Amino acid sequence: MKIKAIIFDMDGVLIEAKDWHYEALNKALGLFGYAISRYDHLVTYDGLPTRKKLEMLSMEHNLPRALHSFINEMKQQYTMEIIYQKCKPIFYHEYALSKLKAEGYRLAVASNSVRNSVEMMMQKSNLINYVEFLLSNQDVKNPKPHPEIYQTAISKFGLQPKECLIVEDNFNGIKAAKDSGGHVYQVETIKDVNYQALKASIKLAEEDAI
Repeated sequence: MKIKAIIFDMDGVLIEAKDWHYEALNKALGLFGYAISRYDHLVTYDGLPTRKKLEMLSMEHNLPRALHSFINEMKQQYTMEIIYQKCKPIFYHEYALSKLKAEGYRLAVASNSVRNSVEMMMQKSNLINYVEFLLSNQDVKNPKPHPEIYQTAISKFGLQPKECLIVEDNFNGIKAAKDSGGHVYQVETIKDVNYQALKASIKLAEEDAI
């Protein structure tokens, strides 16, 4: 079956933003004397939405739930500051997305971040004009690792799961992608998201679907 659409996760796939979220959340948590260790961030929290991370901190480390909305708000503010400072276009991403779009592939982004962050990062990285739509954690009831965000993207395209390639980088996102029924290209870093690698992954997916 031919691949007709590519759905990208954003943080750690198109934008080197995983550390930005980590720094911003720890800065907000630090106002109240809390922190997430880098180990826990990488092993447990990576790819989860902020509200889920705060819920886990309340259960495991007694973070008062009354602080959730304030910490979340501060985290979003700090994230925006970092985006303004650090988010810049990357040539090989622009090249890959523009070439794939020109070849007729339909492109979208499905991120566990809030809509504001997704739109801002996609604009600052010059990638927003290549995608048909953006989905954030505010567009679904169940964020990743639940497959809802990818199921939503696939149905917005009006395609079968096997006609879609999903590009993901972390455990929670990969689980969501696999459970949606789409093909998955798992990347280690944003450098793996280049034209040649994406085309090779499309070819593999199409051969796998024969």
